[in-house]
Amino acid sequence: MTLTTSMPKLHHFDDGLWVKTQSHDYPIVITKRSCDDGAPKITADYLAPFIKGQQVLIVSNETVAPLYLAELEQILATKFAVATCILKDGEQYKNQDSINQIYDVLMDHHFNRDVTLVALGGGVVGDMTGFAAASFMRGVDFIQIPTTLLSQVDSSVGGKTGINHPKGKNMIGAFWQPQLVLADMATLSTLPPRELSAGLAEVIKYALIMDADFLTWLEANLPAMMALDLEVLGEAVKRCCQYKADIVVNDERESGIRAILNFGHTFGHVIETHEGYGSWLHGEAVAAGMVQAAKLSQKLGWLSLEDVARVERVLTLANLPIVPPPISVDTALDLMGHDKKVKHGQIRLILLKSLGEAVVTQEFDNELLLQVLSEHAYLAS
Repeated sequence: MTLTTSMPKLHHFDDGLWVKTQSHDYPIVITKRSCDDGAPKITADYLAPFIKGQQVLIVSNETVAPLYLAELEQILATKFAVATCILKDGEQYKNQDSINQIYDVLMDHHFNRDVTLVALGGGVVGDMTGFAAASFMRGVDFIQIPTTLLSQVDSSVGGKTGINHPKGKNMIGAFWQPQLVLADMATLSTLPPRELSAGLAEVIKYALIMDADFLTWLEANLPAMMALDLEVLGEAVKRCCQYKADIVVNDERESGIRAILNFGHTFGHVIETHEGYGSWLHGEAVAAGMVQAAKLSQKLGWLSLEDVARVERVLTLANLPIVPPPISVDTALDLMGHDKKVKHGQIRLILLKSLGEAVVTQEFDNELLLQVLSEHAYLAS
């Protein structure tokens, strides 16, 4: 479904941002609807163009549901047959058991190919809901309503869906684009500080890989973002969504340039897998991983020591870790071997040619990689 009708203005953050893919085009709406600023409320009539049938399943988790589910359920129930599925909260529950819970509700309500799934939550809920939508009856529609900063700026946009496997993160999934991404800045007001910082890791990532001027803007505005200034956060979300939309339009299924969005992730996934899903938040692991990637970039002669120090400073300003936990080099290399970016048995990494310019490469000296793994808190056994 490609929508050509104009979208109502819910807040000045929303200025017609669309993601265009081979599958279909869809809007990203960034609003502050829950704040007392005169912004109109979301209604069933607003959401109706994105829901082709009469059946809706809202998927949320035990943390988010008590905050926002009742309102959304009430809105949708005025026009649709609505069911809910409440999952346990945490990366450790991003697995097949949780997917089966979603399937069970769909089957119990006799929902069919006209059902639309609505993901109400953070990245874990969004990824699992999207994968359930991609696989139920070989594919049904879904809508993303991300409630965390990390999901608003990254995981809700672009159609990556999936679950974890004990041997690797996000190894089982599908590319499945949503019909709509609706990001309400007001949901960030209930976000725990640690979760906010984890989201800021992905915001900083965009600056490091795409826009050095945005990095300068972040250095000046991170204190306001940490203080939950929703105006500043809204501007950051808008910028990040535009960056990602620009990349996805050229590479929907990550066969080329889209891989740069995984800057810091190959190192970070090692941390998440080794430490146990949920022990380190995704953004925390990515933050430490970005420092490691920056250090390898410096050893290759692309970044200066001051550049690396700047990366560390901006992450520290966001209350993010810059040192990973102790993991043996052999273990780290083995876990990297399971990464989705491995090609023909060769690890591919996203590194920085300069601050604001990333490159996907497997042309690096393995000895330099070993040095980074050894010296930067990966302790050889």
